[in-house]
Amino acid sequence: MTAEPPASAMPPPVVGIPCCLKQLDGHPFQAAGEKYVIAVSEGAGCTPFLIPSLPRPIAVETVLAHVHGLLITGSPSNVAPGLYGGPPPRDGVLQDPQRDATTLPLLRLALARGVPVLAICRGFQELNVVMGGSLFQHLEEEPGRLDHRGGPGAPAEVYRPKHMVALTPGGQLAAIAGGHEIMVNSIHGQGIDRLAPGLAVEAVAPDGTIEAVRVEGAKSFALATQWHPEWRYWEDPFATALFSAFGQAVRAHAAANPVPVSKVLHV
Repeated sequence: MTAEPPASAMPPPVVGIPCCLKQLDGHPFQAAGEKYVIAVSEGAGCTPFLIPSLPRPIAVETVLAHVHGLLITGSPSNVAPGLYGGPPPRDGVLQDPQRDATTLPLLRLALARGVPVLAICRGFQELNVVMGGSLFQHLEEEPGRLDHRGGPGAPAEVYRPKHMVALTPGGQLAAIAGGHEIMVNSIHGQGIDRLAPGLAVEAVAPDGTIEAVRVEGAKSFALATQWHPEWRYWEDPFATALFSAFGQAVRAHAAANPVPVSKVLHV
């Protein structure tokens, strides 16, 4: 029998990142923002593994047999409102049904199996939908709500810090931050309307908009933020600590639940 290599010699665990369907010059492409890939690789210390969102989605069991964690990204597209009982989207609002068909089942099974999950922006909204919540499709039109959209400009301007969020005392994010308030960016047109059962609020914007949640009683790390901590995460002590905590959870899950991963991933 071949002895198992020591933990120090084990390759980094693998984090799956579902792709969005993008149209470039009339051709469909599978795409994931480099900022997420770098945050997983360098911030969490894990191997990023892009999961295509295909017309016939890859079976979720197959995907989860090859990853130790999931990062569910943001996207310009919105979750299809029919998935949470909302009215049809307005003309011109970008949809991505292939992503919906990929990420929602992945989230369900990952949570059931205790696979660590970090969900961001659209991913935050997907988590709320998959657990039975609903969304505002145009948050800026709701009475008393701020306009949380990023607006035009260079990326550094779009992703600059916009407003404070109050972190829930005793919550997981407050523990990561070492305090009860942080400044975040804000680049979203949708937001949580009805909070899903089983989700606990981790952060709230000054206008009452829920900005972060965790899965109550989760078997592992299961957090979601409406803002974008992946953007230049190394410049923000909280974001750096968040990805470090996610990476630690992924490594712990990988150690307790080893999966066969192709050697190609670790060349």
